[in-house]
Amino acid sequence: MSAAQHPLHSLYSEHHGWLQAWLRRRLRCTHDAADLAQDTFVRLLARPTSAEGNEVLREPRAYLTTVARGLLVDFWRRGELERAYLADLALQPEVLQPSPEERLAAMQMLKAVDVLMQGLTPKTRAAWLMSRLDGLTHAEIAKQLQVSVPRVRQLLENAMRHAYRLRFGAPQ
Repeated sequence: MSAAQHPLHSLYSEHHGWLQAWLRRRLRCTHDAADLAQDTFVRLLARPTSAEGNEVLREPRAYLTTVARGLLVDFWRRGELERAYLADLALQPEVLQPSPEERLAAMQMLKAVDVLMQGLTPKTRAAWLMSRLDGLTHAEIAKQLQVSVPRVRQLLENAMRHAYRLRFGAPQ
């Protein structure tokens, strides 16, 4: 199938400018709006063809704004995370300041952890944090979450499966 025949080709050519303007009004930044408009269409390209179905054809702008809103929320959350990291760095003595490369690596890691955390249920997230950050045993986590020890194991397995899927894709 050529690019001109792809179902998203006409959607892109007819609505990209409108979507970018819509995003620019919300972000007040031409560059970020352009990036998020492209990300919106990339997200649509990554979906199975059936997901584009009748909803896109019937209400293309409503569909595009729904996808773009989700990307906006992620964009703003990442911005808050970055600002918090930079504020903490500013409190450190100059000799402890990381290099630009170390800052970039830390920001990438924080974003990856944020994506991981957002994909977990509240109980799964709490169990994972108690296990990894607080070093609590399964029994201690079970007591705090008011669940059984086997349920804690299940929650931690769910977190590990989610992390695996994010890193390597769905297992065969």
